[in-house]
Amino acid sequence: MANGDVTSKIAKMILQELLSGDLSCGEHINANSLADHYGVSRTPIREALKELEIKSVVIRKPNRGYFIADELPRDVMDWAKTQLEESADEYQTLVNDWLEDAIPEEFTEQFIKDRYNWTKLKTTAMLSRANREGWAERKPGYGWKLLQVAKTAEAFSQIYRLRIALEPAALLEPTFQLDHKVLKELRAAQKRMLAADVGSLSNEVILSYGPNFHEELIRMSGNPYFLMALQQANRMRKLMEYKAPIDRERLEEQYSEHLEILDLLEAGNVVDASYKLRQHLVGAFARKSRAS
Repeated sequence: MANGDVTSKIAKMILQELLSGDLSCGEHINANSLADHYGVSRTPIREALKELEIKSVVIRKPNRGYFIADELPRDVMDWAKTQLEESADEYQTLVNDWLEDAIPEEFTEQFIKDRYNWTKLKTTAMLSRANREGWAERKPGYGWKLLQVAKTAEAFSQIYRLRIALEPAALLEPTFQLDHKVLKELRAAQKRMLAADVGSLSNEVILSYGPNFHEELIRMSGNPYFLMALQQANRMRKLMEYKAPIDRERLEEQYSEHLEILDLLEAGNVVDASYKLRQHLVGAFARKSRAS
């Protein structure tokens, strides 16, 4: 592949990571980390950053390196969204193949590259995303291993019933302690989503907000085993969530319910917050059961 092609593909992938939420406006970009992430040398990374600088996506600060711009050009991001949607379809193919046991549990990158006719860069990017989302990991030395996830409607239902029992109880733990800084950050995140044009957001971004909200609440329980159980449950159900259509009209109600739970916690009504959380989960479970 020509150097110019590699540079353009990396620039596109950086844009896609912006849309997916893996990179944020104003964030510093570590060229070494990106090189490791994409499995390339630093030269095409630097060239890609120069290309994005011309498009006003990144800015270079003297003696500090590159940063994502605070505001991104609309035309560039519209183009990137189109590219992300195409990439999402390919990622979904990989997801579906694992849910349907169409690919082995262990394999090499070359196997994935050949099976899907992807470039080396795309293969690396897809597997890196699977690793970030907790259902794939590198084997020591060589190759990849896929982790067990919920693959049936019954397994998905069992996970939700676990959450309904687990999460409200976590708020009632004797070690539960409010973290007002976390509450403030969670409130800001829900308000951002309510103000956002959800039609312009990728499924990856949308599906990251719910688990993050719930895990941060349960983290305040002071009981690490509640948190570990929830994180495991979220990891195992994630691919089934990708497979189901997202009800974008329902999202406003979801984020509003999150804010109601935060209101109760900040007012010191922890028992009421626990009950509201249970109602929230029961409602979500009912809707997802009907959809499946």
